Amino acid sequence: MNLIKLVNKAKDKNNFFDLKAYISFCDEYLNYISDNLQATIISQNENHYRFYQYKKEGNFQITRPINSNLMYDAKTFAKTSKEFLKVLQSIKTINRKDEDLRSILNNATYTIQQSVGSALDGLPAGKSNTARKLNGDLFEHFIRLIIREIGITCNSGVIQVPIIVANEPQFNMSYQHDLIIEKDNEVKVIGSIKTSSKDRIDKIFIDKFLYNKLTEKATPHIAIFLNDVQRKNTKKDNEYGINSTFLPGHFKGYTVKLNPLDGVYYCDIRPNMQTESILKDNIKTFDNLLIEDIWKFI
Repeated sequence: MNLIKLVNKAKDKNNFFDLKAYISFCDEYLNYISDNLQATIISQNENHYRFYQYKKEGNFQITRPINSNLMYDAKTFAKTSKEFLKVLQSIKTINRKDEDLRSILNNATYTIQQSVGSALDGLPAGKSNTARKLNGDLFEHFIRLIIREIGITCNSGVIQVPIIVANEPQFNMSYQHDLIIEKDNEVKVIGSIKTSSKDRIDKIFIDKFLYNKLTEKATPHIAIFLNDVQRKNTKKDNEYGINSTFLPGHFKGYTVKLNPLDGVYYCDIRPNMQTESILKDNIKTFDNLLIEDIWKFI
């Protein structure tokens, strides 16, 4: 498998029809980068982040930042991917305190999605918007497949919200959502699934406020993010670092003064999300949703 074939495969969403297809792609990608990169660049400000630079067939493009603490190599992934599926399928009976199992859920999800995103970074520079859109769509689909694998039916789509005045329905408002979980014809959870919170965090909080105000219900709203980091160039052109795209002030302000979200989950959680007040009480790693929280919502 060469990079051009990997990029072309990642460009076609029909290739990602189930979890095994995502795992197969990741396996191919990790085997490719194991001995086909021009260089691996270390972030200057947070050294556990890496950037992959492709050779001539990838126009020497440099990928998004990759967290080496979360990203599996090809050999480890070959073993862990089998465990990943087993853990998902037996999620209700696993030992919730087993940190190894929690790491598999979080790190395998991260590795698979970053393999897709990094492959798409091999597109020509002028195609970066195409890469972002494709990567976002594939992440949404991937998360829904994971949730279905643990035994919960979910979809994306439009919810029709009836506007009732004096006990009489007047008209409907349409709301588009990335994740809708229903049970007994009742919406139990509404979710936003995005690769990062950049330019999106305001809308997620406001969506919860408006939806629950209009329906006069307290429907849980959650957000699932892959990470919140992006590449930055330092003063020296040949040095690279990372920037956080998370806005802690906005998150805290909306949580305190508008309404808190019912769950916010990251695969690659930022350090301040685990230490700062308000953030640490409202943001968790992705494994927490699958093992504990989602069952409470339904």
